[in-house]
Amino acid sequence: MVNSVVVEKIAVNDPLTDLKQKAIIDHIIDENLSRPGATMVILNELQASIGYVSTEMQEYVAKRLQVPVSRVHGVISFYSFFTTTPRGKHTVKFCMGTACYVGGTPALIEKAKQIFGIEPGNTTPDGNITIEICRCVGACSQAPVIVVDEEVTGRMKPNKLPQVLKSIQTVTE
Repeated sequence: MVNSVVVEKIAVNDPLTDLKQKAIIDHIIDENLSRPGATMVILNELQASIGYVSTEMQEYVAKRLQVPVSRVHGVISFYSFFTTTPRGKHTVKFCMGTACYVGGTPALIEKAKQIFGIEPGNTTPDGNITIEICRCVGACSQAPVIVVDEEVTGRMKPNKLPQVLKSIQTVTE
């Protein structure tokens, strides 16, 4: 299939404007186009390969699959593991399940905001760290819990947070 799909407005930094990334996107779509559940398979692979699925990428996928954009966006917005903006090299997630919330997650979030200078849902200006809020991670007995990249750390206290995060912080001097 010739990849002659045109997306109206593409942000300058979108993966569709980078030839290498666009080739990856096209390869993923081409490889999975006729598979059952192609939309989910393609979006999963794009998330894994590119790191996020931008609005422009959603439109591009929809046009290539010949489905409404609303179908693609519906999948992206339903599943919390999809993101529409680039994430940092590292991700710090704060569990807001009931046990963690009661156990002190709000104080942990405040401490992280002080350390990184950003709000949850944002990435540090150097692109190194994204902080996020998530729902129960299933470690309620260790509340409050944070997840740094894929590592769960429980019984977290605000005064312990800087030491735990030290290994992922970029040294700038």
